[in-house]
Amino acid sequence: MTAPQPPITFDARPLTDPVDSAAVRAFTSELRARQSTSASTSTIIGIVAASVAGIVVLPIIVTVFLSLASASGSPGIAVIPLVLIGLVLVAVVLMIWLGVRNAQATRYRLSRFAQANGMSYEARIADPPLPGMIFSLGRSRQSTDLVRGTRPRFVEFGNYQYTVQSGKNSTTYRWGYVAVKLDVPLPNIVLDANGNNSFGSNLPASFEKEQRLSLEGDFDRYFTLYCPAGYERDALYLFTPDIMARFIDNAAQLDVEIVDDWLFLYTQRKVSTLDPATWAWLFGAVGALLTKFDQWARWRDERLLAENADAVATASVPAPAMNAQLPFAPPVGLLTPPPGVAPQGRRLKRSTRWLPIVFLIGFALFWFWSRLN
Repeated sequence: MTAPQPPITFDARPLTDPVDSAAVRAFTSELRARQSTSASTSTIIGIVAASVAGIVVLPIIVTVFLSLASASGSPGIAVIPLVLIGLVLVAVVLMIWLGVRNAQATRYRLSRFAQANGMSYEARIADPPLPGMIFSLGRSRQSTDLVRGTRPRFVEFGNYQYTVQSGKNSTTYRWGYVAVKLDVPLPNIVLDANGNNSFGSNLPASFEKEQRLSLEGDFDRYFTLYCPAGYERDALYLFTPDIMARFIDNAAQLDVEIVDDWLFLYTQRKVSTLDPATWAWLFGAVGALLTKFDQWARWRDERLLAENADAVATASVPAPAMNAQLPFAPPVGLLTPPPGVAPQGRRLKRSTRWLPIVFLIGFALFWFWSRLN
């Protein structure tokens, strides 16, 4: 494994120090002023549901109880359920108020934490324009509690969620992610961490098995690596033994995706949190990987040189007069490919997950068989 890395030092006090209520309210007002005034879909649905409950449902319930009490000749009977309903409403309002206040305090703490460590904070971004596999799925996509740093390179820590509609039902999926900006575009490579899988991969996408690449040492015990067909040699260049050791030592519980000029670390837990231990873990993982990205910056896709060889050669042919003046033959085309990835290496080929389909077919057959008997 790699040599022990120096401990990551950061100021975690803003995550746990007591906060002033007036400062939290002022920060919340400032946040609302600089954010878009449009409400999210979930907020609108919540407001509509609360309005319907308050305007329609509650008066109907009160009327029913009063009618029953009047019919029975004992008005006092209606008092008990009305008191219980009132207590439930008070409890619901109190829980909502506490939830809102805690959320405001959390955002304030994270903002102070980011500022104390030379980073910036953003409360929410709808449809974040990132190329990772989780950012194009479903609807109602949003990143929340984003903490960003720019030195020595751009890094973003955030929580992300999206909703998938299936018939009349919908499911909201939540992820934590770290996005690291790279120097050059690289082939689309995915490291599926074996340590966070249960029944199969926990990733929201599956890939053709022909794209799996086995690496040396113990790397396959910790990760399943996928790379585009024909890019096996490039993956070996990028994942040298020392880089593989960094991933094993620092990111074995994180799924990894390299796409375009980004590296993403995924986890199904909150990344932007008030837990100092989580930040220490993530800062350590990112810090250990950053020191190895200079090697990745030197990678070039030779396929781009082959694709552009004819055009470059035509443009590079000198005039006869120029040839006569030069004591050497000028090179035809580029000696080094430009930064970028050929089309066949930009995205992995995905496959269909058959297990859910087989389960649904089996359930349908069982239901049909039980109805016949």
